[in-house]
Amino acid sequence: QLQLEESGGGSVQPGGSLTLTCAASKYHSATCMGWYRQAPGKEREGLGVLDSDGSTYYSSSVKGRFSISADDTRRRLYLRMDDLKPEDTAMYYCGADFTYRCYGPGTEFDSSGQGTQVTVSS
Repeated sequence: QLQLEESGGGSVQPGGSLTLTCAASKYHSATCMGWYRQAPGKEREGLGVLDSDGSTYYSSSVKGRFSISADDTRRRLYLRMDDLKPEDTAMYYCGADFTYRCYGPGTEFDSSGQGTQVTVSS
């Protein structure tokens, strides 16, 4: 079973930047990887995904501010977040799917990590 572990969260002021990292426990053949978040009392929000062909898809709420990338093996998945806003405060999770290609930023995943907290406040 693939284990995913997120890191890089923390507290940042509005307008600041953070880069989150998702580390996979072993080599894998995920067809889709991505990031989502969940704030207290709110539904899960898909942020963006990286398809097996290298295509990326982002939600409208983060497009232009967030970007997803990975190393060549895809054992490291990154989420670069710029111009952070207080409404970006949430627990951030990475996920991987092994059955289907990405079908949009809301793609459901077979495996997810435990999350890393991001807090944006002044």
